[in-house]
Amino acid sequence: MSIKDWPQSERPREKLLSKGPQSLGDAELLAIFIRTGVPGKSALDMAREALAQAGGLRALVNLSLNDLAEFRGIGPAKYVQFQAGLELGRRYLMEKLQKGDAISSPQMSRDYLTMCLRDKPYEAFFAMFLDTKHRVIHHQELFRGTIDNASVPVREVVKEALKHNAAAMIVAHNHPSGVAEPSAADKSLTETLYLALGMVGVKLLDHFVVGDAEVVSFAEMGALR
Repeated sequence: MSIKDWPQSERPREKLLSKGPQSLGDAELLAIFIRTGVPGKSALDMAREALAQAGGLRALVNLSLNDLAEFRGIGPAKYVQFQAGLELGRRYLMEKLQKGDAISSPQMSRDYLTMCLRDKPYEAFFAMFLDTKHRVIHHQELFRGTIDNASVPVREVVKEALKHNAAAMIVAHNHPSGVAEPSAADKSLTETLYLALGMVGVKLLDHFVVGDAEVVSFAEMGALR
Protein backbone atom coordinates (compact mmCIF):
# COMPACT_ATOMS: atom_id res chain seq x y z
CA MET A 1 0.00 0.00 0.00
CA SER A 2 1.28 3.44 -0.93
CA ILE A 3 1.75 6.00 1.86
CA LYS A 4 -0.83 8.24 0.18
CA ASP A 5 -3.42 5.51 0.84
CA TRP A 6 -2.70 5.48 4.59
CA PRO A 7 -4.88 7.32 7.12
CA GLN A 8 -3.76 10.95 7.10
CA SER A 9 -2.68 10.85 10.77
CA GLU A 10 -0.19 8.05 9.98
CA ARG A 11 1.52 9.67 6.99
CA PRO A 12 5.00 10.97 7.95
CA ARG A 13 4.58 14.44 6.42
CA GLU A 14 1.15 15.04 7.88
CA LYS A 15 2.28 13.65 11.24
CA LEU A 16 5.22 16.09 11.27
CA LEU A 17 2.93 19.02 10.49
CA SER A 18 0.38 18.12 13.15
CA LYS A 19 2.62 16.80 15.94
CA GLY A 20 6.10 18.18 15.19
CA PRO A 21 9.30 16.48 13.98
CA GLN A 22 10.03 15.01 17.43
CA SER A 23 7.00 12.75 17.04
CA LEU A 24 8.52 10.90 14.08
CA GLY A 25 10.83 7.92 14.26
CA ASP A 26 14.05 7.69 12.26
CA ALA A 27 12.40 5.66 9.50
CA GLU A 28 9.55 8.16 9.17
CA LEU A 29 11.95 11.10 8.90
CA LEU A 30 14.02 9.24 6.33
CA ALA A 31 10.87 8.39 4.35
CA ILE A 32 10.22 12.12 3.98
CA PHE A 33 13.65 12.44 2.35
CA ILE A 34 13.05 9.43 0.08
CA ARG A 35 9.63 10.86 -0.88
CA THR A 36 8.45 8.11 -3.22
CA GLY A 37 8.56 4.35 -3.07
CA VAL A 38 9.09 1.71 -5.74
CA PRO A 39 6.69 -0.97 -6.97
CA GLY A 40 5.75 -3.12 -3.99
CA LYS A 41 7.44 -0.91 -1.38
CA SER A 42 6.50 2.40 0.18
CA ALA A 43 9.06 5.06 1.01
CA LEU A 44 8.72 4.03 4.66
CA ASP A 45 9.44 0.37 3.82
CA MET A 46 12.56 1.48 1.95
CA ALA A 47 13.62 3.70 4.83
CA ARG A 48 13.31 0.85 7.33
CA GLU A 49 15.33 -1.47 5.10
CA ALA A 50 18.07 1.12 4.55
CA LEU A 51 18.38 1.82 8.28
CA ALA A 52 18.55 -1.89 9.09
CA GLN A 53 21.19 -2.58 6.42
CA ALA A 54 23.34 0.43 7.33
CA GLY A 55 23.12 -0.14 11.09
CA GLY A 56 21.21 3.01 12.03
CA LEU A 57 20.62 6.59 10.96
CA ARG A 58 24.06 7.93 11.83
CA ALA A 59 25.80 5.17 9.91
CA LEU A 60 23.51 5.66 6.91
CA VAL A 61 23.96 9.42 6.72
CA ASN A 62 27.74 9.09 6.93
CA LEU A 63 28.04 6.63 4.06
CA SER A 64 29.95 7.71 0.97
CA LEU A 65 28.07 8.48 -2.22
CA ASN A 66 29.11 5.14 -3.75
CA ASP A 67 27.99 3.17 -0.70
CA LEU A 68 24.70 5.06 -0.44
CA ALA A 69 23.96 4.39 -4.11
CA GLU A 70 23.70 0.67 -3.29
CA PHE A 71 20.43 1.29 -1.46
CA ARG A 72 17.41 1.11 -3.71
CA GLY A 73 15.71 4.48 -4.10
CA ILE A 74 18.56 6.42 -2.46
CA GLY A 75 20.92 7.95 -4.99
CA PRO A 76 23.04 11.07 -5.51
CA ALA A 77 20.12 13.44 -4.92
CA LYS A 78 19.47 11.97 -1.47
CA TYR A 79 23.18 12.03 -0.65
CA VAL A 80 23.22 15.74 -1.45
CA GLN A 81 20.16 16.27 0.77
CA PHE A 82 21.76 14.40 3.68
CA GLN A 83 24.96 16.39 3.45
CA ALA A 84 23.08 19.67 3.10
CA GLY A 85 21.00 18.82 6.17
CA LEU A 86 24.09 18.06 8.25
CA GLU A 87 25.79 21.26 7.14
CA LEU A 88 22.67 23.31 7.95
CA GLY A 89 22.73 21.82 11.45
CA ARG A 90 26.38 22.77 11.91
CA ARG A 91 25.79 26.29 10.62
CA TYR A 92 22.74 26.72 12.83
CA LEU A 93 24.76 25.88 15.93
CA MET A 94 27.67 28.09 14.85
CA GLU A 95 25.36 31.06 14.20
CA LYS A 96 23.94 30.70 17.71
CA LEU A 97 27.46 30.58 19.13
CA GLN A 98 28.53 33.64 17.17
CA LYS A 99 25.55 35.64 18.41
CA GLY A 100 25.69 34.39 21.96
CA ASP A 101 28.16 33.52 24.69
CA ALA A 102 29.98 30.26 24.09
CA ILE A 103 30.75 29.78 27.74
CA SER A 104 27.25 30.40 29.05
CA SER A 105 26.22 27.59 26.69
CA PRO A 106 28.96 24.96 27.01
CA GLN A 107 26.65 22.23 25.74
CA MET A 108 26.18 24.14 22.49
CA SER A 109 29.95 24.35 22.03
CA ARG A 110 30.24 20.65 22.80
CA ASP A 111 27.43 19.77 20.37
CA TYR A 112 28.94 21.83 17.56
CA LEU A 113 32.43 20.38 17.98
CA THR A 114 30.97 16.89 18.20
CA MET A 115 29.12 17.42 14.91
CA CYS A 116 32.34 18.60 13.28
CA LEU A 117 34.58 15.81 14.55
CA ARG A 118 32.79 12.66 15.63
CA ASP A 119 32.53 10.85 12.31
CA LYS A 120 35.82 11.87 10.73
CA PRO A 121 37.86 8.79 9.72
CA TYR A 122 41.08 10.58 10.67
CA GLU A 123 42.24 12.39 13.81
CA ALA A 124 41.67 16.14 13.50
CA PHE A 125 42.41 19.16 15.69
CA PHE A 126 39.74 21.87 15.65
CA ALA A 127 39.84 25.35 17.17
CA MET A 128 37.29 28.02 18.05
CA PHE A 129 38.63 31.55 18.55
CA LEU A 130 36.60 33.75 20.90
CA ASP A 131 36.40 37.46 21.64
CA THR A 132 36.35 39.08 25.09
CA LYS A 133 32.64 38.23 25.44
CA HIS A 134 33.36 34.63 24.49
CA ARG A 135 31.58 34.89 21.15
CA VAL A 136 33.04 32.93 18.26
CA ILE A 137 35.23 35.04 15.96
CA HIS A 138 36.53 32.22 13.79
CA HIS A 139 36.61 28.43 13.73
CA GLN A 140 38.59 25.95 11.67
CA GLU A 141 40.26 22.58 11.48
CA LEU A 142 43.91 23.38 12.11
CA PHE A 143 45.64 20.03 11.83
CA ARG A 144 44.99 16.39 11.05
CA GLY A 145 46.92 13.28 11.95
CA THR A 146 48.17 12.02 15.31
CA ILE A 147 47.42 14.70 17.89
CA ASP A 148 50.33 15.27 20.26
CA ASN A 149 53.03 17.82 20.99
CA ALA A 150 55.01 16.66 17.98
CA SER A 151 52.24 16.88 15.37
CA VAL A 152 50.44 20.00 16.65
CA PRO A 153 52.83 22.97 16.34
CA VAL A 154 51.91 24.96 19.43
CA ARG A 155 53.59 28.00 17.91
CA GLU A 156 51.15 27.82 14.98
CA VAL A 157 48.17 27.65 17.33
CA VAL A 158 49.41 30.74 19.15
CA LYS A 159 50.03 32.44 15.80
CA GLU A 160 46.44 31.75 14.71
CA ALA A 161 45.08 33.06 18.02
CA LEU A 162 46.99 36.33 17.58
CA LYS A 163 46.00 36.54 13.91
CA HIS A 164 42.32 36.49 14.87
CA ASN A 165 42.86 38.75 17.89
CA ALA A 166 41.34 36.09 20.12
CA ALA A 167 40.90 36.62 23.84
CA ALA A 168 40.15 32.95 24.44
CA MET A 169 40.05 29.60 22.68
CA ILE A 170 38.25 26.29 22.82
CA VAL A 171 39.98 23.39 21.07
CA ALA A 172 38.93 19.83 20.35
CA HIS A 173 40.11 16.71 18.64
CA ASN A 174 38.59 13.34 17.93
CA HIS A 175 39.66 9.77 18.58
CA PRO A 176 38.66 7.72 15.49
CA SER A 177 38.96 4.61 17.67
CA GLY A 178 35.77 5.80 19.36
CA VAL A 179 37.28 5.91 22.86
CA ALA A 180 37.27 9.43 24.32
CA GLU A 181 39.65 8.73 27.20
CA PRO A 182 42.44 11.37 26.97
CA SER A 183 45.88 9.91 26.34
CA ALA A 184 49.08 11.01 28.04
CA ALA A 185 49.90 12.91 24.82
CA ASP A 186 46.52 14.68 24.97
CA LYS A 187 47.20 15.79 28.53
CA SER A 188 50.69 16.97 27.72
CA LEU A 189 49.49 18.92 24.68
CA THR A 190 46.71 20.56 26.69
CA GLU A 191 49.13 21.72 29.38
CA THR A 192 51.57 23.05 26.78
CA LEU A 193 48.82 24.91 24.92
CA TYR A 194 47.39 26.35 28.14
CA LEU A 195 50.77 27.77 29.16
CA ALA A 196 51.79 29.00 25.68
CA LEU A 197 48.48 30.76 25.03
CA GLY A 198 48.49 32.24 28.51
CA MET A 199 51.85 33.87 27.83
CA VAL A 200 50.24 35.97 25.06
CA GLY A 201 47.08 36.74 27.01
CA VAL A 202 44.83 34.12 25.42
CA LYS A 203 42.93 31.85 27.80
CA LEU A 204 42.39 28.22 26.84
CA LEU A 205 38.87 27.62 28.13
CA ASP A 206 38.50 23.97 27.24
CA HIS A 207 39.87 21.05 25.26
CA PHE A 208 37.30 18.45 24.24
CA VAL A 209 38.20 14.90 23.25
CA VAL A 210 35.44 13.51 21.04
CA GLY A 211 34.80 9.78 20.98
CA ASP A 212 32.04 7.68 19.50
CA ALA A 213 29.60 7.84 22.41
CA GLU A 214 31.30 10.24 24.82
CA VAL A 215 32.96 13.65 24.87
CA VAL A 216 35.56 14.39 27.58
CA SER A 217 36.15 17.97 28.73
CA PHE A 218 39.50 18.95 30.25
CA ALA A 219 37.81 21.90 31.96
CA GLU A 220 35.31 19.59 33.65
CA MET A 221 38.22 17.37 34.72
CA GLY A 222 39.74 20.40 36.46
CA ALA A 223 42.83 20.25 34.23
CA LEU A 224 42.73 23.89 33.10
CA ARG A 225 43.59 25.88 36.21
